[in-house]
Amino acid sequence: MTDVNQDQAAPAADGGSRNLVTRIVVALVLAPLALLIAWAGGPLWIALVALATIGLYVEWLMIVGGAGDTWTVAAGIGALAVSGVALAFGRADYALVVLAIGVAAVIVTARHQRLWSVVGFCYAAAAELASVLMRVDGAYGFIALIFVLLVVWATDSGGYFAGRGIGGPKLWPRVSPKKTWAGAVGGLAGSLAVAAGFAAFGFGKMAPLLLLGAFLSIVSQLGDLFESAVKRRFGVKDSSQIIPGHGGLLDRLDGFVAAIVLAALVGFLRGDADGIGHALMVW
Repeated sequence: MTDVNQDQAAPAADGGSRNLVTRIVVALVLAPLALLIAWAGGPLWIALVALATIGLYVEWLMIVGGAGDTWTVAAGIGALAVSGVALAFGRADYALVVLAIGVAAVIVTARHQRLWSVVGFCYAAAAELASVLMRVDGAYGFIALIFVLLVVWATDSGGYFAGRGIGGPKLWPRVSPKKTWAGAVGGLAGSLAVAAGFAAFGFGKMAPLLLLGAFLSIVSQLGDLFESAVKRRFGVKDSSQIIPGHGGLLDRLDGFVAAIVLAALVGFLRGDADGIGHALMVW
């Protein structure tokens, strides 16, 4: 019996090791590319954001069972694409109007899972607006965007390695059976390290950045759990297989979407005349 169990465990361990290697290799390719495009900003960044959010919307519809509504798919894609063009010309007001029309179009055209389809479109639209408006703030836009990205990546990586290395009690087994409290704390620790690093290099004050990093880390993890809950609700394991070792865009960007939307909202509510990025980083 022991030999059989060991034989069964060996392939699982090998599979886990291969998956980890795949995750690392893909991350080493995609992360620098994303950072380079974020640094370039402008139309290149807006195009990437628009394409990513269109992908999020389509994957969402595939999960909830709304992908068969051709006009709903087309309406959402069209609205996200046109709003991206408006944002590229610096017209956030036009983008908001287009996205509002998009919401109405999704409501009218959806025949299956109308409520979930609307939620998915709003999810993608919020991600598009927040990601673009955060970056367009000249002096601090790139810094603020990189801060959010690194906090999310550190949260994800810290959670992954702490969860696998320490294990222990599950965080919310009904929603995400693999996530542990140790992973949650490990992710939080990673975000605090990022915040401390930014403060050490003079990109903000230590206490506010630590608080902001912790807050964004928690929201990022909640965003991950939210996506897991939606997938579990509809009996789906991965949103897609578009990214080797990582699943789909939703699987990879769920934490970022939650964090960037919150970060943009915080910057907007602070009402800094120098922009959202400046408001987020300078306290």
